[in-house]
Amino acid sequence: MTPTATVAIVTKNRKDELQTAIRSALAQSASPEVIVVDDGSSDGTSEMVRRQFSPVKLIRYEESQGLIVRRNHAAAAASAPIIFSIDDDAEFTSARTVEQTLAEFDSPRIGAVAIPCIEPKKSNRVFQQAPDASDRWVTDCFIGTSHALRRDVFTKLGGYRARLVHQGEERDYCLRMLAAGLIVRLGSADPIHHYESPKRDFSRMDYYGRRNDVLFAWHYVPRALLLTHLAGTTINALRSAWQAGRAWNMTRGTSAGYADIFRFSSERAPVADSVYRLHRRLKKKSPLTLSSIEADLPRIAC
Repeated sequence: MTPTATVAIVTKNRKDELQTAIRSALAQSASPEVIVVDDGSSDGTSEMVRRQFSPVKLIRYEESQGLIVRRNHAAAAASAPIIFSIDDDAEFTSARTVEQTLAEFDSPRIGAVAIPCIEPKKSNRVFQQAPDASDRWVTDCFIGTSHALRRDVFTKLGGYRARLVHQGEERDYCLRMLAAGLIVRLGSADPIHHYESPKRDFSRMDYYGRRNDVLFAWHYVPRALLLTHLAGTTINALRSAWQAGRAWNMTRGTSAGYADIFRFSSERAPVADSVYRLHRRLKKKSPLTLSSIEADLPRIAC
């Protein structure tokens, strides 16, 4: 029997934190398929999964290729129509989160659901939560550690862009999804907790985050608005670098983004002006109701 949902967890060298994530996935009332993709761990992660979690489908790679590539591999291995993605340092805090989120895919316009999320180590603020149940609330993007998406749409759109390597793949995918007439819905499920592991590599995040901001503009912004958008991206990158006190890697990343424009020049595929404007509107003013933007959405292409 085909499961109604797949929970996919990509991991590397975080076997202790991963145990919590797996247990919370296996405890879901919707009985999802659970896939763990081990991206070249050297700490015994795969052995632990085999020993302690026999129901889990484990995919082990000896060589690390990064989160984006492995999320694509997890999606290819999934058998359910809806894929839930959480990080290995996150957990479902309720057994009903998957069940509740599945019910929110109640319109063909909904390509993904941004699941409510809390970062307990920072605050009790709830991210990605719909204001109320009066309508379907739409946002511009989802957080990588807390979302669900339609597998068939993900496959047709080519998944995440592997060239991004690390950071920014969600925004890139969500804009392509919007151009195909599909939206990201804000969820109302019981929240996921993301504990943000201290093992995170911020130098890598800083570098690729700023690089991929430039590539996002190059790939998708309409020609008439490209220079203005790139100027804003550069200014924001320099401001972020200064404020974070991590200027070296952020500045290097921005420079690398401009260099890669020439390397990947043939890949430029700007969205329609109307899609770009709607994306910017959602980014600045979300959440908006689906009923208020439906007339501005392209015809569904997936």
